[in-house]
Amino acid sequence: QVQLVESGGGLVQPGGSLRLSCAASGSIFSMHAMGWYRQAPGKQRELVAAFTSGGSINYADSVKGRFTISRDNAKNTVYLQMNSLKPEDTAVYYCNAHPTWYGGSEYDYWGQGTQVTVSS
Repeated sequence: QVQLVESGGGLVQPGGSLRLSCAASGSIFSMHAMGWYRQAPGKQRELVAAFTSGGSINYADSVKGRFTISRDNAKNTVYLQMNSLKPEDTAVYYCNAHPTWYGGSEYDYWGQGTQVTVSS
């Protein structure tokens, strides 16, 4: 049974930092590429950062140089370190698991989402 459990969201001032965590069930890391998405009010959900099957990382242009995705295979956990946060980073952040054997998104798994609010 696949399950993604997210944590680490909260309220932070501009320029501050947060680290999000996503704990995944057993075999997800070997079968799926992991990533983070976000959705701000009134906007479409967008890619923030994701691992590729080839071992590289894709970042949204808006977060390059500020955010870092990482993983701990022993803990089946993926992280998103967010530094130099801006008000426009305010969104619900979602953990995503994409099966490496399928090109579409129909079989993706999603976490419940965690709120990140950047405000003075």
